[in-house]
Amino acid sequence: MTTPPFRSVPDATVITGAAGWLGTALTHALALPGGAWSRSGRIRTLVRNRVEGDRLVALGSAVEPVIGDLLDPGSLAGLFEGLNGDIDVLHTAGIIHPPRVADFYRVNLDGTRTMLDLSTRHGVRRFVHVSSNSPFGTNSHPEDRFRNDEPYHPYYGYGTSKMQAELAVFEAAAAGLDAVLVRPPWFYGPHQPPRQTTFFKMVRAGRFPVFAGGNQSRSMVYIDNLVQGLLRAELVATPAGSAWWIADERPYTVEEIVETVGRALVDEGFEVRPNRLRVPDIVARAAEFADATLQRAGRYHQQIHVLGEMNKNIACDISVARGDLGYAPDVSLYDGMRNSIRWCAEQGLDL
Repeated sequence: MTTPPFRSVPDATVITGAAGWLGTALTHALALPGGAWSRSGRIRTLVRNRVEGDRLVALGSAVEPVIGDLLDPGSLAGLFEGLNGDIDVLHTAGIIHPPRVADFYRVNLDGTRTMLDLSTRHGVRRFVHVSSNSPFGTNSHPEDRFRNDEPYHPYYGYGTSKMQAELAVFEAAAAGLDAVLVRPPWFYGPHQPPRQTTFFKMVRAGRFPVFAGGNQSRSMVYIDNLVQGLLRAELVATPAGSAWWIADERPYTVEEIVETVGRALVDEGFEVRPNRLRVPDIVARAAEFADATLQRAGRYHQQIHVLGEMNKNIACDISVARGDLGYAPDVSLYDGMRNSIRWCAEQGLDL
């Protein structure tokens, strides 16, 4: 594969959601001396409090935390203050499991609009927006794949908010901002939040619910594969308004994911019970009905929502990212899960 030419590294990089799963991985990749993606320019990170900022500063001296909130535009004044030369924005901030449906729109849509406006006013060189598979719903069958020209069919509140954020990015690009976006599916790897640790615990206990034989097709992306794809989207010269699916080399079945996690846990010295929890499809359909009912009432329940998704096919085609960006995911599901389990052990997390 011919690698597309890279533009120069910017003089400053602004990362929103910097203390989150992806934001932390990005900051680590950029600030790590001698790393494949390390850069010497300033790295301005948006965080919610001093504790988050101090944690990111420990990753490298170039990291400059700014405490602010996307819902309070006045608190973001320092995000671009004193930055000169080329500035790129990596917009990873978002909310996935809020207490209220309205929060999806306040954070994912209004927060994105705020960052697009700031980026336009400060002459940002390139704005990279992190979207999701949720604006496109689910695949019709296990062999179906989301393509780059996929029509929108959003999956409930989160999907609708991310779809509207995508449309805001495209509008900003049409108005002159060099804005592009990446669409990752379910990701995994170091810096994971508690919900992923719960997933490992359920697999270890043999209690992860598998629906209809576990033959559903799922794309996933290891966090370092996602960092590679996002930074290629930033640095490869492509037209404004471009979008790419960024995932592992191929989709997996749910049964394969559970088996691989169990095998990785065993190889890291954990005792794992056979996963025999098989659940009839009607349970997921009932959970989806309850999820829809709750969201219409403005409420959101994480466990019900996730259960309602468990019988769905959600898989994408990364061929356009390969061709446009030279994207080449090089970490396998087994190796990525094993790295994630090791990271949990290093953090003292109970699996």
